[in-house]
Amino acid sequence: MKKPIVLVVMDGVGKGDGGSGDAVAMAKTPTLDKLLSTCPHTYLKAHGTAVGLPSDEDMGNSEVGHNALGCGQVYSQGAKLVGESIENGTLFASQTWKDLVENALTGKAMHFLGLLSDGNVHSNISHLIALLKGAKTAGVQKAYCHILLDGRDVPATSALEYVGQLEAVLAELSEEGFDYAIASGGGRMQITMDRYEANWGMVEAGWRTHVQGQGRQFASAAQAIETYRAETGCIDQDLPAFVVARDGAPVAKIQNGDSVVLFNFRGDRAQEISLAFDRKDFDKFDRGDYTGVKFAGMLQYDGDLNIPENYLVQPPVIQNTLTEVLCQAGITEFAVSETQKYGHVTYFWNGNRSGKVDESLEEYVEIPSDVVPFEQAPAMKCVEVTEVLVEAMKSKKFGFLRCNYPNGDMVGHTGAMAAVITSMEAMDACLQKVLDTADACGYTVLFTADHGNADQMTEEKKGKVSVRTAHSLNPVPFIIYDKDNDWKLRDGSYGLANVAPTVVKMMGLTAPSCWEDSMI
Repeated sequence: MKKPIVLVVMDGVGKGDGGSGDAVAMAKTPTLDKLLSTCPHTYLKAHGTAVGLPSDEDMGNSEVGHNALGCGQVYSQGAKLVGESIENGTLFASQTWKDLVENALTGKAMHFLGLLSDGNVHSNISHLIALLKGAKTAGVQKAYCHILLDGRDVPATSALEYVGQLEAVLAELSEEGFDYAIASGGGRMQITMDRYEANWGMVEAGWRTHVQGQGRQFASAAQAIETYRAETGCIDQDLPAFVVARDGAPVAKIQNGDSVVLFNFRGDRAQEISLAFDRKDFDKFDRGDYTGVKFAGMLQYDGDLNIPENYLVQPPVIQNTLTEVLCQAGITEFAVSETQKYGHVTYFWNGNRSGKVDESLEEYVEIPSDVVPFEQAPAMKCVEVTEVLVEAMKSKKFGFLRCNYPNGDMVGHTGAMAAVITSMEAMDACLQKVLDTADACGYTVLFTADHGNADQMTEEKKGKVSVRTAHSLNPVPFIIYDKDNDWKLRDGSYGLANVAPTVVKMMGLTAPSCWEDSMI
């Protein structure tokens, strides 16, 4: 190994078109500009088939991106896994599905909770529709949907399209003796879908809405969306919670003993609500008179922590990760990020594995994220993350260090252009501190990203330019900074899974035969 290596993941920083919607280009980023003008670099595919998703129309996300970065291989992921399981029938043949249905056939209701869109990042409406039709085929008479509005992985104000599509299916399934309906909902950044225990209040708000039927009542989900938009001006992800009512009472609350499916397939924003349903010793908020339901996730969101206990689709078993290879070689590792992306440089990086591969060789540090809207504090914790990373570099204890700056992704999702530009500039200042330390202490530094976001903050549809809050399909940079060695990148078309093989080759190690090619 010529030098120890630092890998910096600039979350959500892709290669945009350089126009007015490209916050990366609009920001003053002298460090990143210098790296791109003076260092060996290329651009990596970070979406679609390159990260195991069904097609190249599917945007990448932080989970599959870090899986690919950390394992050097491409696995079938999320939407693709679920789609295959539905298509070949293994989902409906699973014991978990049979148990849910059998329970509902005793007179209980079956509930479907999740993100209503076709963004293919957390969920897909086609999966929900397949589950509803499967329930009807099995004879389940009462099925209710608790919908979380997206506007983040899809256009910002597209909720009515998905509600209309779902309502048409529910009407078709609600023949005499069957009641299939939307029961509750709200914006994904207001209720239910918190992650990494950053804001349990969001989860509690979802619980009050879906389980206890508390909240403002409307005759339909469409009426709720239209009313809230007129009153608040909010985009879909920020719309308040609502309860659909008939004759002054909620259409359906999730009752003790019912069957409940969380149809999201992505794990980070599914774990907390899963714990609320699944754990008898749950103590994050008062669940009232709740005694339990028959609950299942679409996938198991954390296998080591057994979240949830029951699930419909078996996850990929990711083996031969970079961390495993480095630990086998006795190389010490360090990982740091703030709460919002800490799981990405640990759990997802290590192939959906909680904990460490080798306690004696690995050290992880989590910087607590602030519980404030990201546009109000766009620098996030980049300064604190940098301070910890720099100290670890100065210690010279580690052969491989990695960090994640969440700025481009988390602030990018707000759609607030000025805040995103500020976030990019704050991150760029931190990158210079990493470079200064690398020069002083003798490190090679690699820069990349897990997907794009801040690079495409607007989109044009039907001649109208609107705010874009979703990830982009743009490639992401891969840059090698090393003032002492002249690394050469080979010509070729590469994706995120080519990063780990490149790291291993730089270290003089042999990559597993199942890995993608090195870029050097």
